[in-house]
Amino acid sequence: MSHHRKKEITIGRKNLTLEQFLAVARYNAPVKLSTDKTFRENIRRSEAMLKKAVHDEVPVYGVSTSYGKSCGIRLTRDQVVNHRGSSPIRFHGCGTGDPIGIEETRAAMLCRLVCLSRGYSGITFGLLEQLAAFLNCGITPVVPAEGSVGASGDLTPMSYVAAALSGEREVFYGGQRMAAAKALKRAGLKPYAFAPKEGIAMLNGTSAMTGIAVLAVERASRILEANIAATALTVHALKGKALHFHPAVGEAKPHPGQVYVAERLTRLLQVEGSSADLESHNRENLQDPYSLRCAPQIAGVLYDALAWIRQWVETEANSANDNPIFDPETGRPLMNGNFYGGHLAFAMDALKTAVASVADMSDRQVALLVDPLLNRDLPGDLVRVTGPFSVFHHGFKAMSLSTSALAAEALKLTMPAGSFSRSTESHNQDKVSMGTIAARDAERVCTLTERTLAIHLLAAVQGCEIRGDVERRKNLREIIERIRALSEPLIEDREMDRDIERLARAMAEEDSWRIPA
Repeated sequence: MSHHRKKEITIGRKNLTLEQFLAVARYNAPVKLSTDKTFRENIRRSEAMLKKAVHDEVPVYGVSTSYGKSCGIRLTRDQVVNHRGSSPIRFHGCGTGDPIGIEETRAAMLCRLVCLSRGYSGITFGLLEQLAAFLNCGITPVVPAEGSVGASGDLTPMSYVAAALSGEREVFYGGQRMAAAKALKRAGLKPYAFAPKEGIAMLNGTSAMTGIAVLAVERASRILEANIAATALTVHALKGKALHFHPAVGEAKPHPGQVYVAERLTRLLQVEGSSADLESHNRENLQDPYSLRCAPQIAGVLYDALAWIRQWVETEANSANDNPIFDPETGRPLMNGNFYGGHLAFAMDALKTAVASVADMSDRQVALLVDPLLNRDLPGDLVRVTGPFSVFHHGFKAMSLSTSALAAEALKLTMPAGSFSRSTESHNQDKVSMGTIAARDAERVCTLTERTLAIHLLAAVQGCEIRGDVERRKNLREIIERIRALSEPLIEDREMDRDIERLARAMAEEDSWRIPA
């Protein structure tokens, strides 16, 4: 693990990078609240604005009013003080489904910490300290994945984070799932008592969907690199043509992603000596099939999409996205729509589409590798057993079925979630983003694509080993060595499920997998 990933992350006035969010979420980098005077004064000033509004009986949504469509119900000053801020946390405890991943939840917690640190939210410094303590102690709330329409933000998912801060519901701690109160006691923390506005400040915003998005963006970038590697291996195994990736092609159509992918493929396919004998010269093989020839044009879309998707996710992650906020100049409470996850929904819908297209390309390349009519004299299904007993072995036959299933499911999930707005909550939330569902879809598509690519890499390596001459392509040889460190060659038929998962996990998490620049 690199030292920089464990470096302390300061929460203050400066924006965090997605790499810093990842360092906290995945590598447990510690966080600290900035000692900058202006930063701390902004927090205190916003808290004072809330107190003044309550004192002056200025209506403040969710503080001196009820919630959602019920905002016409007004509370007295005494009711505000005595009510504190825990009511929305309790009644939003209706999530369903399996928990969001620990890394995604930690990213969501950091997103909320950053959001509330912007100085707009009217919260106390104590809430920031409790969130930071949870992250640093490794206490992760159990957050059900289902139940958010992404409009008033992630109300239901984030209620589980807020409840855990006060010692309610369940958390993951020390490798175990346990009651939050028990974890707090073990960690030496006290349950947090929410001040007015703090309950709704924890819930009303886009932190859960953004936390999921942060991890999805990182995984998608690794998927791109793995797909380039798998494609280069496939080109070699099928005696394909590196000329399809000539720089002049990119000069004629200069999409940055297309140029990037072509350059990477060309580098991986570099040959010691002449490449003439490594390519098929049959007349019918003048051009390789689209899944090979058009690889830069297909995978390049993901590269270019990631450029703006990263920017959108990073902007969202560093924003004050709750409601209400306070105008720093006048102290006026501003009821607003920053909780709406429209940008996240659109970004994740785009991401899952681009990633699923890569999964589809990988599946098509696997089909080329196993089909004896298309694989240019490789054995059918890449069976390596020869002689009379070869008929009892089936190599990658079932593996190609799996890639078809995985890619099909990924493609099925590309229906844009953001298009499925529906009116809810007595028509107060009459237009919703579905950003959380879009982010969860993107996460699932990444998982399916990693598994598709794992099979693709295993098949491509098998094809290269049967074809031979890989030693003349140094960069490909290095990739094969890395794969073989995780999976032994398939000679006689055996179960391959663990091999697939090992490779998929390495692809998603390990830097050693990345193709050298």
